[in-house]
Amino acid sequence: MFEDIRIVLINTSHPGNIGSAARAMKTMGLTDLVLVDPQNFDPANPPEVAVSMATGAVDIMSSATVVSTFEEAVSDVAIVMGASARNRHIPWPLMQPRAAAGKAIDVLKNKQKVALVFGRERTGLTNEELSMCQVHIHIPANEEFSSLNVASAVQVLSYEMRMAVLAHTGQLEADYSGDWGVSWDNELATQDDINGFIKHLETTLVDIEFLDPTNPRQLMPRLRRLFQRAVPDKIEINILRGILNMVKRNHDK
Repeated sequence: MFEDIRIVLINTSHPGNIGSAARAMKTMGLTDLVLVDPQNFDPANPPEVAVSMATGAVDIMSSATVVSTFEEAVSDVAIVMGASARNRHIPWPLMQPRAAAGKAIDVLKNKQKVALVFGRERTGLTNEELSMCQVHIHIPANEEFSSLNVASAVQVLSYEMRMAVLAHTGQLEADYSGDWGVSWDNELATQDDINGFIKHLETTLVDIEFLDPTNPRQLMPRLRRLFQRAVPDKIEINILRGILNMVKRNHDK
């Protein structure tokens, strides 16, 4: 599916943004980059600033297709999605990135192409270009500072597309297991282990006069809740009890 997701940059003026966009794409597994009338940029001989910003993704940048018009860039695409923060007088399908990625899956699963389109650094997409997009995508950024760099916008949408594809193909949770996303390395402590530790802790706190046994209040129940919430393993309980032993030894000197 990733090969059918196309990133289209229109009239990009700063070559560094093309390099950064290529890097954003490669981190998310996307490879199809089309440049519409870029300024001062030749994929066969990219400027040094573009190479520097690409950082390991020069192959994506150098293999970009350059075309003269937006129509050429999306001629073989089934669904065109334009990134824009612009309000329109005529209502148009408008989605946040996650919903747009879900919509894209309906097209990608049929082995058809989806294009994500990004406009000029200063002015974005024109009204005419937006009218050629079936869906407008709005990134719900901070309303007081909502203008994203074009490469940053590419990264956000590429990430959402990747997450949607991985979820659709059942790969999203493939590398994660257990409550914390990994298989734990030690056996969890039993309740007997925890009870022994809590008694040890209480004795130590009394010895160092942190806990007044005649006025304990809720200290021990709160500490028990803390350690039970942590779900410690056997090694961790042994470490904690070792610390308590050292506390008592130093206190008794």
